[in-house]
Amino acid sequence: MLELIDQTPLVYAVIAAATLGLAPFVPEPHIWEKIKMLRAGTLKRPMDIFDLALHSAPFLFLAAKLLRLATGAGG
Repeated sequence: MLELIDQTPLVYAVIAAATLGLAPFVPEPHIWEKIKMLRAGTLKRPMDIFDLALHSAPFLFLAAKLLRLATGAGG
């Protein structure tokens, strides 16, 4: 997994987070809706939980990429 993170250009991770992570954009980003549901305690349906995981993945990948670059481990 670390090889995949290291080999992926930073710009791809940023684009994925900005598009896949935030889509659909109207009326509000989907991940924002799911985070609000999580905080309110209404995130209970399996589809909503899967949706949160799916939209969070690009942000988690970007965070891992930035962490690897910051520590010098990402070559």
